[in-house]
Amino acid sequence: MIKATQLVKKFESGDSVLIALNSLNFEIKQGQFVAITGRSGSGKSTLLYQLGLLDDPTSGEVYIDGVEATSLDTEKRTTMRLQELGYIFQDYALIPELSATENVMIPLIMQGMSRSDAEKAAHMSLERIGLAGKYENLPSQLSGGQQQRVSIARAIAHKPKIIFADEPTANLDSETSEVVLKTFLELNKEGQTIVMVTHEPEYAKMTHRTITLADGNIVSDTLNT
Repeated sequence: MIKATQLVKKFESGDSVLIALNSLNFEIKQGQFVAITGRSGSGKSTLLYQLGLLDDPTSGEVYIDGVEATSLDTEKRTTMRLQELGYIFQDYALIPELSATENVMIPLIMQGMSRSDAEKAAHMSLERIGLAGKYENLPSQLSGGQQQRVSIARAIAHKPKIIFADEPTANLDSETSEVVLKTFLELNKEGQTIVMVTHEPEYAKMTHRTITLADGNIVSDTLNT
């Protein structure tokens, strides 16, 4: 489902160059739940942004379901992000003036779905993750855990091939974090491919596989039992 080939990301500032990702090569199979771990500054989120087509690598290729995505033009990459990928961020990335339903509807409408169909799909997605009674709530009327579940509902509403989650439990207490992880595990059992950045070893162990980074290099790639 995902293949990275000689993936490099450099950040330049004056005469200094930071190599955030150093010629990474790996594959992620369809249906895998993969954790990306490592210390702060190891390149975790940078890697997720390259795999999720949210940023351009300095060199190398990223393949999504057999398509060499890094060579696509801006329009085609945007279409792939909208139609085939889902994103969950640690800050929830919800629009405060919109209800839970409206936040979930946004990417559906951007894909060309009618407002009525988008609303139905949004309600189904919110119900799927346990927020059936919160359709009209604004983000400010929801707890942190509920806001993160709205972001999960938004990410899965269009049935993406891959979900990318960047530290999805970073701002949550342990009990709420476990609810979010349980949701991921349920989605994964249904066949959803998930790539999750996390700094929590116990959450990484709940996945199929853990890729650990240090200074932009893969220092371990292990299957979890």
